[in-house]
Amino acid sequence: MRLFVLTVCAISVSCFQCAEAVEALKTETGIAKDKPASGPSVKVSKGFMVPYTVAIPGTDVTFRMIPVPGGKCKIGSPESEPDRGDDEGPQLEVTVDPMWVAEKEVSWAEYKEFMKLYHIFKEFEGRGYRVVDVDAVDAITAPTPLYDPSYTFEYGEELNQPAVSMTKYSAQQYTKWLSRVVGQQYRIPTEAEWEYACRANTDTAYSWGDSPENIDDYAWYFDNAEDGTLPVGTKKPNGFGLFDMHGSVAELTVNAYTEDGYKQFKKGEPVNATEVVVWPETSSPIVIRGGSWEMDPEQLRSASRLSSDDEEWKEEDPNFPKSPWWFTNDPARGIGFRLFRSYEPLSDQAIENFWKATSEDVVDDVEARLLGGRGVVGQVDETLPEAIKNSK
Repeated sequence: MRLFVLTVCAISVSCFQCAEAVEALKTETGIAKDKPASGPSVKVSKGFMVPYTVAIPGTDVTFRMIPVPGGKCKIGSPESEPDRGDDEGPQLEVTVDPMWVAEKEVSWAEYKEFMKLYHIFKEFEGRGYRVVDVDAVDAITAPTPLYDPSYTFEYGEELNQPAVSMTKYSAQQYTKWLSRVVGQQYRIPTEAEWEYACRANTDTAYSWGDSPENIDDYAWYFDNAEDGTLPVGTKKPNGFGLFDMHGSVAELTVNAYTEDGYKQFKKGEPVNATEVVVWPETSSPIVIRGGSWEMDPEQLRSASRLSSDDEEWKEEDPNFPKSPWWFTNDPARGIGFRLFRSYEPLSDQAIENFWKATSEDVVDDVEARLLGGRGVVGQVDETLPEAIKNSK
């Protein structure tokens, strides 16, 4: 049975997950008809959402998705919260639909499979094979090789360490590639979805309480991460079973940063979390959440918001235009991302907003790179892994 699961559905399950995953496959990935005897599950119209493990097709690399129930919560922080920033309010009530959230942040094991696509697509391009226009619905751009790998990998590039220093655009292209080859919708979240997943039914400053006293149990941060990034999933998870929501690496969202927080959404509350979005018109600033190993406890609070700064974060990039795929300056070595998947798939138009560049400067930079021969476009769908295999 395990061989059948691997071959037909690209789902890789370890022995302790096997019964859970096989049951889930009776209907569709991540859904079981009956409530499992143990482990997290979420009741939905089709049965029960359950954890599932996916192998990236054509590789031995896997990641695990955890079901998160829908509900309501207040995002942002109350004015009484210590170390609160002015951009964390006014608090906003949001409704959240059921979703799966990656148990851990995207690791180098996962992201390096995406990075390999640059040379693969270049080879295809040279042969005139699977040629596709950048605007095609099944096209992505692959990240160019790192200008200075010693910077990005200074604190390690072990496969179990979180991947770092990619831009939001690069993370979006990653999720589109993964979605197309796996056949499921993966994306980075809105900041409202991220905060809901982080809080895990709490309303305290951290998911474990209001005091940072127990932070060493749950997070890698400035005082305990002396060697830089540490392996993902080595601290305690939050109440939803998600690791490293605080610390390790701060996580990218799709939201443009707004100094007045959630003010523009107040009149319509409660607002669905997928709609609490200001789509960026420029590459930065965007919102990054959770704090990183380079930061202090107050920057790891559930409501804390970090705004990106492309000019500073790409200061040492010698390219013109500067890379749309990579950052070259700190705090970029503390920036990564996590996968989200909605229970009900988003419409084609809605998911495209999560995958594509919505800012003109990114679009222009990508086009300039492609025209200069320093970028590459590739077709991504479920036939890509076989095409790569046959090209070797």
